[in-house]
Amino acid sequence: MPGQVAGRLDFPGLFGNRRPVEVEVGIGKGRFLLRESEARPDVNFLGLEWSLKHLRVAKERAERRGLVNVRLYRADARHVMRELLADGSVSRLHVYCPDPWPKKRHRKRRFFTPEMVPHLERVLAPGGCLSLSTDVREYFEEIREMLRSRSSLVKAEDPDPPGPGDDGRTNYEVKYLRAGRTIHRASYARTVAPA
Repeated sequence: MPGQVAGRLDFPGLFGNRRPVEVEVGIGKGRFLLRESEARPDVNFLGLEWSLKHLRVAKERAERRGLVNVRLYRADARHVMRELLADGSVSRLHVYCPDPWPKKRHRKRRFFTPEMVPHLERVLAPGGCLSLSTDVREYFEEIREMLRSRSSLVKAEDPDPPGPGDDGRTNYEVKYLRAGRTIHRASYARTVAPA
């Protein structure tokens, strides 16, 4: 529950091992996170979701599948990025179809803001990757400009691109693709510091 974690998350303690950790922001009912954790048991997955209703569905699904490499946390992902994730602790961040908060007065609620960009870069391990998608072209362009101008993250190939006939990574992607919307995708890598 929100507010029950103080200090940085201890991933080895949380998962009981030192495997790489991937974080999905806004897991919904867990379509992407659970599929990935099932396919890649050698990776730990932390799912962040604000909706308690959706989080409960994802938790039940993870338990039914016997997934031991998944942890779920109900929280504002912006708080988690700023306060709870240690420097260089995440091998990959997944942010798919975040709420674009289209009204100007609501834009401060967006996940991708100029203030958030340094934290996204900070939490990624050297060589780590940020993968994102949205169906809102304007928001996509704003995100790309923010990342270009406010971070040293470099555009990269998606390490796990959707395949032909893929119906979408998340429930929102599925819904938007069926409605004929275009999904805009990008991946960025944190460059490895010179030795």
